[in-house]
Amino acid sequence: MLGALGVGGPTVDTVLDPGPVRPGGSLTGQVHLKGGSADFDIEQITLELVARVEAEHNGGETEGVAVFGRFTVAGGFRLMEGEQRSVPFAVALPWETPITELYGQALGIVLGVRTELAVAGAKDKGDLDPLAVAPLPVQEAVLEALGRLGFGLRTADLEYGHIRGTGQQLPFYQEIELAPAPQYAHVMRELEVTFLTNPGGMEVVLEADKPGGFFSSGHDVVNRHVVSHEGAAQRDWTTVVDAWIRQMLASHGHHSAPAPYGHAEPHDGHYSHGHHDDHRSGPGMGTAVAAGAAGLAVGVAGGLVAAEVVDEVGDFFEGGDEGNDDA
Repeated sequence: MLGALGVGGPTVDTVLDPGPVRPGGSLTGQVHLKGGSADFDIEQITLELVARVEAEHNGGETEGVAVFGRFTVAGGFRLMEGEQRSVPFAVALPWETPITELYGQALGIVLGVRTELAVAGAKDKGDLDPLAVAPLPVQEAVLEALGRLGFGLRTADLEYGHIRGTGQQLPFYQEIELAPAPQYAHVMRELEVTFLTNPGGMEVVLEADKPGGFFSSGHDVVNRHVVSHEGAAQRDWTTVVDAWIRQMLASHGHHSAPAPYGHAEPHDGHYSHGHHDDHRSGPGMGTAVAAGAAGLAVGVAGGLVAAEVVDEVGDFFEGGDEGNDDA
């Protein structure tokens, strides 16, 4: 493929260090450059963090790509003809970065690192690499407690919008949808969990879909709890989380859908979307996964083909040398 700089321009390939990172942690790797058929002045090398998100609006639902981080990692040097150069980098992930895996298995959340090369006023988004994010200890502790209580993982996705009354920073939030534990199956259809993490701790937003009765319609109820990163290993999370759920179900409050940032249009130029017929594309749809004392186990029913999301994402999980594009 021809890049924005035309035939003979430099090529770029970003390689992330192996293994998942954690929210708020350091993302490290190297940007490999190869000079083209002439000398080029590299003005800037930029890394963008991108996510596939869902947006609801009056016309239905769309899926697209949202940028949630942008870092300049190098620039201001000349790349000689045919020269090979590697630029190491280390950038801090936002604390609200969604988790993409649990116990080493994918949740169906699509995150990526996109490399932009700026040369002589032209820009080329020439490389896209998948990003794996593991949960923080306190996130894992809450999910393990839900597993011990009997909740089972159904799916996870990213919703474009903002949850009222929270300190949410990113323009989207992650929802982890769980099948109800047997002891709660008669009072809820499902439980959705959202983690909003910051340097000091984490907001845990629980939303239960309560069925209606003979004289009332079903509705959602929400509870929000703030926990600290410190001392997570010393807490009896099963007791804590069970108390949260009992408190929420005892509430008669009504909660409507989270307030969006507006329509599913570009937010400061950082959201692009395309229409899809499927409500969700993640693995494990409709499957209540067994959960035991070891915590929630993730069942993956089929792979996720990110190329189906939007053309901009491209062959997200292809990796390897196929990620090299002419810049």
